[in-house]
Parts: sequence; structure tokens; C-alpha cells
Amino acid sequence: METSTTPDLRYPIGHATLPDGPLSPGQRLALIARIAVLPDQIRAAVAGLTPAQLDTPYRPGGWTVRQVLHHLPDSHLNSYVRFKLALTEENPTISPYDEQAWAELPDVQATPVAVSLALLESLHIRWTILLRQLTDAQWLRTFYHPGSQRNFTLDAALTMYAWHGQHHLAHITQLRQRAGF
Repeated sequence: METSTTPDLRYPIGHATLPDGPLSPGQRLALIARIAVLPDQIRAAVAGLTPAQLDTPYRPGGWTVRQVLHHLPDSHLNSYVRFKLALTEENPTISPYDEQAWAELPDVQATPVAVSLALLESLHIRWTILLRQLTDAQWLRTFYHPGSQRNFTLDAALTMYAWHGQHHLAHITQLRQRAGF
């Protein structure tokens, strides 16, 4: 039997792997660093793209670069709020949202990408300041996600969103490599 060597364009860096238990302080610092640098990485990844290139899907049937770019601050803003809720309430039930529907709202096409780049940068500054202040006990606080019907620790959420940023960064950078722009 032959195995496929075709890359999975939907998950170019693979699926997220959540921790089984608490992260070490060093693991947390490394993940926070990934969140801190993401805005600069995304800005570099989209630098010089034309409007037509921004409207190119990263894979057949996938979102355009523009949609990915606007999705990142939408998603990460939701995560930031989830962190704040978990830190101030006892295992709050968070509100899931329809990412696909958000990506198709008219503001995605109408908003200049510079606006979402600035939002992502400002958000990540606030978020990393918060993350760097958390105690070991706070990292174990949880929120309940009704979509997946499970509790997530803040350690798990940190892991997920550090992966999430790199996941979408790879969508953009790998498209640029494949398409030659």
C-alpha cells in the first residue's frame, strides 16, 4: 500500500496537542513568547500582498488570506475574554461563536487589513501582559466550552492559542510559497 505525501493544507503544522496536566513555568513562557511575536510574524507574512493575493484562498474551499487575517483578532479576542472570565468566575460557561459566519460578514471584505493587524498587535500586548502575571494556581483555573462539552484549563487554552496563531501563519506563508507571491 502506498502512503500519500500530499501535505494537509488544512492543518499545515498538524493538530493541536493539549497538555495532560499542568505546564511547567518554562513551557508557559515559551508559549507566551509565541503569542507575543505572532502579530509581527503575521505582518511580515502579508507584507506586500496585493488585494487579489489577499483574496486568494489558502487551500481549495478554504478561507482567503484576508479572512484568515481578520479571523485571528476575532478569535484571539474571544480567547482573551475567556481567560478573563476564567480568572474572575468559577468555571464559567463561555459563549462559542460561528467562525465561518464571522468570516463571511461584510466587515471582513470592507475593513483594511491594517486595522486587523493593529488590533491583533494591541490585543496581544494586553494578553501577554496578563499571561505573564498569572500564578501557578491561576493557570489551573477553568472554563467550560459547551461546543466541545468539556472544561479547559488556562494551561490548555494557552497551548491551543499558541498553536492557533502558528497554524494560521502557516496557512499564509505556505500559500505564498506555493503560489510564488
